[in-house]
Amino acid sequence: MTLTNRDASLVLGMSARGDKKHDIAAWFGENQARIAEVEQGQFGSVTAAPANELPPKGAPGPKGRRLRGKVTKAVEALEKNDVATAMQLLKDGLADFAKNEA
Repeated sequence: MTLTNRDASLVLGMSARGDKKHDIAAWFGENQARIAEVEQGQFGSVTAAPANELPPKGAPGPKGRRLRGKVTKAVEALEKNDVATAMQLLKDGLADFAKNEA
């Protein structure tokens, strides 16, 4: 996988925010060496993305697993024609995913 200049901007923003290097690498499906290359300026004069454009802080794996669990339950609720429960599960899942975690 290749990082784009936009990705590099996000990497720099996440790094400036204090994200763990392995969390940044995992977000992009890269290894930590690619993150180090961005931080060392190997992508040229890329500026850090502003905080409001960064993905949520924290490891994406656990976030994805929790979101997948809520989506699975939402599908089950929809199969029972329980739209209100499904909608709430999806909203809760998105809110949980968007939370910044250490």
